[in-house]
Amino acid sequence: MMNRTAQSPSISCVIPAFNEARNLGTVVPHILATLASLSQRVELIVVDDGSRDDTAAVMQGLCAAHVEVVYLKLSRNFGKEPALTAGIDATRGEVVILMDADGQHPVALLPQMLEKWRQGSDVVYAVRSSRHDQSSLQVSLTGLFYKLVNFGNRVKIPPNAGDFRLMDRKVVEALKRLPERNRFMKGLYAWVGFNSTAIDYQPLPRADGRSNFGLRGSISLALTGMLAFSIAPLRALTALGLVLSALALGYGAWVVGEYFLTGIAVPGYATIVVGMMFFSGIQLLAVGILAEYVGRIYEEVKQRPAYLISLRQGSGLPAALAQAQAEPAQDREASLL
Repeated sequence: MMNRTAQSPSISCVIPAFNEARNLGTVVPHILATLASLSQRVELIVVDDGSRDDTAAVMQGLCAAHVEVVYLKLSRNFGKEPALTAGIDATRGEVVILMDADGQHPVALLPQMLEKWRQGSDVVYAVRSSRHDQSSLQVSLTGLFYKLVNFGNRVKIPPNAGDFRLMDRKVVEALKRLPERNRFMKGLYAWVGFNSTAIDYQPLPRADGRSNFGLRGSISLALTGMLAFSIAPLRALTALGLVLSALALGYGAWVVGEYFLTGIAVPGYATIVVGMMFFSGIQLLAVGILAEYVGRIYEEVKQRPAYLISLRQGSGLPAALAQAQAEPAQDREASLL
C-alpha cells in the first residue's frame, strides 16, 4: 500500500450548483484558497445543473480569474445526483472532495479530512451532529427513511451523512463503474464500501438565498433511495398478504362455527362491502408499489445517459499543475537576474 503520510496529493473538488449565482462568487474563491493551502495541484469543478440565473456569467468570470476552476454546464436540469456524477466523472485528482455551493459545508474540515486520508481512510464523510435548522416533520421523516432503507439490508447507509466527503481515487473509480441511471449517491457511497471514517460537523448558515431543495425534493430523493437500495416494500406486501389471508381464514372459520353452534346467521352485507373496499385498496397499493419498481426498470433498460454536458470551460488540474511548475521556474529566473 502506498505510504500517504508525507504525500501531497492532487485534489479535485466537485460542487453541483443550481441557481447559486449569488453564492458562487464568494464560495468558490474561499474553497479554492483552502485547497491551495493543502496542495499545489488542485482543481475545482462547478457543475451547473441547468441554472436559470446568472450562474454562467459568474462562472465565466471565475474561470478567467482562476486557472484551477472548471465549469461544466449541463444541457438541462438533471438533478443533484446526476450533477454529482458528472463532476465525479470529470475529476482527475488523487483525492476527490464533494461540497455544496451554498457555503454550508465548512472548509475548516478539509485539513482534518485530508489528515484522515493520510492515516489510511479511503473515504472520510461528514455526519450532521444535529438538525435543529429543519422542521420537526422533516427530521421525523428523515429518521424514518433511514430506518426503512436499512431494514433488512446488507448495505447500511449511515444516517445523517450527506454528500460532503473526501474520497480516494480508487473509490472514485469504483463509483464510475456503477451504471445505473436512477442514482442515489448516498447509497452508492455505502455500496462500494472501502475503509471509511466519519467526522461530525454542523452545517453553516447559507451564504445567501434560500435552498432549492425542499421537502418535496427530499421525499422524491427518499423514494428513489428506497426503491434503488431496498426490497423492503415488496417484502412488506408479502407479509401483509400472509397476514390478511390468515385473518380471512380465521374470520371464515368463526362465521361457520357461529352458524352451526348458535344457529345465528351473521348479516353479511356490511362485511362484504367493507371487505371489498379494504382489499381493493390493498391491491391498488400493491400495484402502485410494483409499478414504481417496474418504472425504474424501464428507465434503466433504455440506457440513456445520466447527464449531458453542453459546455466545458477551464482546464483544471493540467493547467493548475503547469502554473505551479512555472512559478518556481520564474522565481529561479528572477533570482539569476
